[in-house]
Amino acid sequence: MTSTPITVFAADVPPRARKSVYPPPFAALMEGREKRVLGDLLGLTSFGVNLTRLAPGAQSALLHAHSRQQEFFFVLEGTPTLVTSEGEHPLRPGMCGGFAAGSGVAHHLVNRSNADAVYLEVGDRTAGDLVDYPNDDLVAVMASGAWRFTHKDGSAY
Repeated sequence: MTSTPITVFAADVPPRARKSVYPPPFAALMEGREKRVLGDLLGLTSFGVNLTRLAPGAQSALLHAHSRQQEFFFVLEGTPTLVTSEGEHPLRPGMCGGFAAGSGVAHHLVNRSNADAVYLEVGDRTAGDLVDYPNDDLVAVMASGAWRFTHKDGSAY
């Protein structure tokens, strides 16, 4: 028998204590983002599922593109804006989007409204994923189940 739950009320899952895995100074830019890590709680290891809330002015992540990871989001509440390297897309509840591995399309969600935005995000956990941050001096590699961050020249943070 396992003690891993099969079902939970997502809103009852406590927010992740660590606000961001980014190194300083980037972690501070995630202020106003609250993640409830659902997949880990349910024992999922091949992909992650988060219930994420963005306060007005908050962003989901730095603008980024994955080499191997696939991502999906589904808007539940509010009107966030999907910002991509190809343009901006206003969103509303019921809309969803996704990014295929290696698409090269950098993306993130930004809440420019006066109310919270809430969405589900799903991403796989492919080893060796390389993340490019086109607007920042940052590179991430998924290694041994954790993100390792460096400057673009390869030096450590």
